Amino acid sequence: MRKVSDILRRKGNWVTTVTPSTTVMEALQMMATQNIGSVVVEENEIFLGIMTERDYSRKVILKGKNSSSTPVGEIMTKEFPPVQLSDSIESCMQLMSDQHIRYLPVIENGRLSGIISMNDLVTETISTQQETISHLQNYIQS
Repeated sequence: MRKVSDILRRKGNWVTTVTPSTTVMEALQMMATQNIGSVVVEENEIFLGIMTERDYSRKVILKGKNSSSTPVGEIMTKEFPPVQLSDSIESCMQLMSDQHIRYLPVIENGRLSGIISMNDLVTETISTQQETISHLQNYIQS
């Protein structure tokens, strides 16, 4: 059974971070440049939350706020069920589905180890299925 640690081993645990005082516009520019859908909000290396494209559309655009003056800390999502490196891919998929979220912080020993997304889970699941098919084909051919 694949685990969160398998995903972070494959993709790495590097995340783009901003401080709560970073403007939404600055964060969006970083996200566009790096072709990512979220940034981690930290202060003094302490995880505070995540700002996503969804946060932007729902908490800035729909509420008529100004992207250039609104700080990320005002719109970030703070409440996440943390997951650990030892958690299964299946349990994370269930958690994301149940809570209608697309990102999960991976917390080990009180520190952020990385972020996993729904896309990461799907990619890992497809990879696992491809490995199974390959093993079955090799078994049949031998």
